[in-house]
Amino acid sequence: MATLSEVAEAAGVSPTAVSRYLNNRIELPQATRDRIDAAIAKLNYRPNLLAKRLSTGKTEAISLVTPEIANPFFAELAAAVEAAAQQHGYAVYMSSTQGDRAREIDAIQRLQDQHVDGLIMMTNQPDDGTLAALLEPHHNVVLLDEDIPGVPVPRVFVENEQGGYLATRHLIEAGHREIAIIGGPQRLMSVSERLAGFERAMHEAGLAVRPGWVLLGQYTRDYGRAAAMHLLHSAQRPTAILACSDYIAIGVLQATRQAGIAVPDGLSLVGFDDMPFAELVDPPLTTIRQPVAEMGRVAFDRLLAQINKTDAEPLTRLPVSLVIRKSVRDMRAG
Repeated sequence: MATLSEVAEAAGVSPTAVSRYLNNRIELPQATRDRIDAAIAKLNYRPNLLAKRLSTGKTEAISLVTPEIANPFFAELAAAVEAAAQQHGYAVYMSSTQGDRAREIDAIQRLQDQHVDGLIMMTNQPDDGTLAALLEPHHNVVLLDEDIPGVPVPRVFVENEQGGYLATRHLIEAGHREIAIIGGPQRLMSVSERLAGFERAMHEAGLAVRPGWVLLGQYTRDYGRAAAMHLLHSAQRPTAILACSDYIAIGVLQATRQAGIAVPDGLSLVGFDDMPFAELVDPPLTTIRQPVAEMGRVAFDRLLAQINKTDAEPLTRLPVSLVIRKSVRDMRAG
């Protein structure tokens, strides 16, 4: 394995100049930079990361904790974080926790052990205080998508409440009065906010929110199917459902097919996320679009500011938008 000194000798510069160049601590003439790059390529030089850490105090790596990498929503978020990190020379160590609290704790431990410079944390379950207690001493942390109350670090969320409101208003404006909502776990921030948007739209229209038509459980296809089956087999069923994730909406579609009910003629449906499959299902799904790639980019920018000890926005709320497709029936048209 080539050494820094060998690269310096081949490039005709000092080892210090090579080191400072690799660490972006010196401005060199283009010809000198080209010689160093050529020597690195010829000798297949790879920096000693341990030595670099000792000299700079940084690992130039971050940890990204995601509940489920197989979920297209989290996969897209992770890809956006990784792309932003690579642009700044950072590696990303990814942990898929499967909603397991022990795995989340292990990921935080890497930050405590200084294996990474920072942590972007995504969770899909309410915190009982465990995560907050572990994260509270650390500054190089960003919370993405969901909140962990009590942690004084930057947060990057979307306008969940507005998304729930826009989706419900769309159903109301299409003539629906009997609307149910299926969401994720109780006490999870996104669930509470999307439910609040649903309730605001219903109250503005003078419509009652039926407790039996507010079903909260998991952001999963299986829960969406089970909750929809419950609604569809009730004595009085809704004419429309707001599914608080596209995965839940897929479960609702499964339930309607099993029950022999057509969407949108027999039941209207609005999702939340605008995953790539939303326009491919039958019928194409009307849904709330989250700016997923921007969420990932902004989260890394906030973390980089923390790592570099510069000011970072404490709370960033990104806008959502309604994407109208063909899963909602206009009741006013008869």
